[in-house]
Amino acid sequence: MDKIAVVILNWNGVKLLEQFLLSVVNFSPEATIYVADNASTDASITYVKEHFPTVKIVVNAGNYGFAHGYNEALQHIDAEIYALINSDIEVTENWLQPILDTFAKEPKTAIIQPKILDYKNKSHFEYAGAAGGFIDKYGYPFCRGRIFETIEKDNKQYDDNCELFWASGACFFIRSTIFKNLKGFDEVFFAHQEEIDLCWRAINLGHTIKYNSQSIVYHVGGATLQQSNPRKTYLNFRNSLLMLTKNLPKRGFYGILFVRMILDGIAGIRFLTQGKFNHTWAILQAHFSFYSLFSKYYKKRSNFQTQEYYMIKSIVFLYYVKKIHVFKDIFNNNQINNP
Repeated sequence: MDKIAVVILNWNGVKLLEQFLLSVVNFSPEATIYVADNASTDASITYVKEHFPTVKIVVNAGNYGFAHGYNEALQHIDAEIYALINSDIEVTENWLQPILDTFAKEPKTAIIQPKILDYKNKSHFEYAGAAGGFIDKYGYPFCRGRIFETIEKDNKQYDDNCELFWASGACFFIRSTIFKNLKGFDEVFFAHQEEIDLCWRAINLGHTIKYNSQSIVYHVGGATLQQSNPRKTYLNFRNSLLMLTKNLPKRGFYGILFVRMILDGIAGIRFLTQGKFNHTWAILQAHFSFYSLFSKYYKKRSNFQTQEYYMIKSIVFLYYVKKIHVFKDIFNNNQINNP
């Protein structure tokens, strides 16, 4: 068994492999490196074999997306720790050792995220994860260093190693035993928010999620689906509702879900006023899909839901009404909510 396996999920991403795989190979001496390929039709596999013969390849039978793709590939990878990284990630020297040290010292820590900076603007945090994630009462995610569209400059304000609610799937470290015990990612999600769901399930079982600022990576972001893509809107809204159904505590379950659906409706109206009709339709489709899956997902609920899952009651209210756009201002304005 390997100590750590770095696993890069790929689908027709030969250009990204050409750009970023070298940094992973050069700066990961502690790891065995894998490319998990979702049945690419480009030259991805040929490129890896010709230029990086030490990198191992696992080929899935189809394009299974992020969730199913990783679930399938990791069945063939034997390691104590999985480092799941996007193909558009540039790693830095010594990015693995701080993570390995934390896992060694903290047996309750199941999942870790590094500091994720923007490859295109390296002085700033990157949208998909930044310095670690949280959610509000209604399931809206936000990060230290990124709330909705406000992205902070990295002034070392988050150079601590704190506990999180969720770690970004762009660069996601997890103990293999925990991943298997949780039965991996929820494959219905396909992509988007499956990592938050997995982290929530881990927390419900008493595990801890951590952020480690000594490990730094740079993420391009949007290499699979751009923020402007209605498919991304559909997956984010639908998957968030499914996640809430599975993981919300019993107390207030229906009320929280009802408020969330109203807030989604307001988001749909906002898209309409911006002329983004495809995004409004994507939210409607997300809700229709959620209704069809509700009964199935309600049956997935366990008896271990924690009441203490959210940091603040409504990030939507704080951001759009109170105009709090920076994570540290949540504390400065005494907005922390006790569930």
